[in-house]
Amino acid sequence: MNISVIGTGYVGLVTGTCFAETGNQVLCVDVDAAKVARMKQGEIPIYEPGLDVLFDRNIEQGRLQFTTSLEEGIRHGSIIFLALPTPPGADGAADLSAILHVADEMIPFIDSYKVIVDKSTVPVGTADQIRALMSKKLSTELFDIVSNPEFLREGAAVDDFMKPDRVVIGTDNERARKRMDTLYQPFVRQGNPILFMDIRSAEMTKYAANAYLATRISFMNEIANICEQVGANVDQVRRGIGTDTRIGKRFLFPGVGYGGSCFPKDVQALSRISESSGYHFAILNAVMQVNQLQRERFAGKIINYFGSKIATATIAVWGLAFKPNTDDIREAPALSIIDLLLEKGARIQAYDPEAMENVRRRYADRIALNESAYQALENADALVVVTEWNAFRTPDFDRMETLMRSKVIFDGRNVFDPEELAQMGYHYESIGRP
Repeated sequence: MNISVIGTGYVGLVTGTCFAETGNQVLCVDVDAAKVARMKQGEIPIYEPGLDVLFDRNIEQGRLQFTTSLEEGIRHGSIIFLALPTPPGADGAADLSAILHVADEMIPFIDSYKVIVDKSTVPVGTADQIRALMSKKLSTELFDIVSNPEFLREGAAVDDFMKPDRVVIGTDNERARKRMDTLYQPFVRQGNPILFMDIRSAEMTKYAANAYLATRISFMNEIANICEQVGANVDQVRRGIGTDTRIGKRFLFPGVGYGGSCFPKDVQALSRISESSGYHFAILNAVMQVNQLQRERFAGKIINYFGSKIATATIAVWGLAFKPNTDDIREAPALSIIDLLLEKGARIQAYDPEAMENVRRRYADRIALNESAYQALENADALVVVTEWNAFRTPDFDRMETLMRSKVIFDGRNVFDPEELAQMGYHYESIGRP
């Protein structure tokens, strides 16, 4: 098929590349001319494991192309994916201005039947808004609106797209259903389902999934905090409940809270949707509150340890991206923690395997960014681990001791073994463990 993807952010670029990998002719459209020029030269603007191989191969074979021309994109695609940003507005609701603007701009270029697919995470009723806007100027015989939410984990997005647990498609039209079914068949050959449903249910499914996963994270962070108060070990508790088949093992690791481009935005948006519909979503509001307090609680451990000396302390920070295997720092817990430490006068020496340039744009010279994890430790009074990159899991503790002024570690992801650190003489604090 001829596929067009409007927007080459994280979702759009992964979507377009993976569709090209299954033989489709994909044209990706973006308003950023410099970005499009880089992609045409084979430069990927995001870090995502495994994406580079597919990206290079499909550019070389002519199945993946890029343009700044919306007209070219609309005329090319029989299926048009809208992968546009929906950031939170001032009231927390998703801002649909980009999607509605593009929907309006597409109208003059549609002269044959198109399936227009919401790939962005959008509030319930967005497809109806797009349809109403376009039908004022265009016959509904020329287009159908479909909701096809993405369920991509940053750091594992290629596998998630190529081998999805399920594909959710919301449509009220049989012609659009058949076309979407044909498009996705290569991705479900192992038997995982394509779930067809009404459009509003598909729009709600994405929010429900992210809100539930965020709830599990905040719940376990609360359990970890209680464990610290009563002397229990959250690692043991996690194993005890995670082996219950009704609960499962995933998203039960305590830490400094969730971040990224999806959970914070989508949880906030769903809370706003519930309020606008006249329903108070008490659990979801608590999830957001716990997530913010968890960052402050962890930073508080560091500040309390140093007391007044925090103003002259040098703190090494390992991990800046919101999770491993990505360079994404949107709503990253590390940044909240760094901000709180900077407010107290601490000097920050930081390192991340992939997110350094994004952080440099945010902080300029307010923090020191280092070439390696060990360089960040030089003359540090403490190490703070915020993102659990595999490269941080088995460091050379003897070397660390020679670099740091003090043997102090605050572990926000429970990467290290408390007993091992105690035997080596480190002051070690983690999340929910004695």
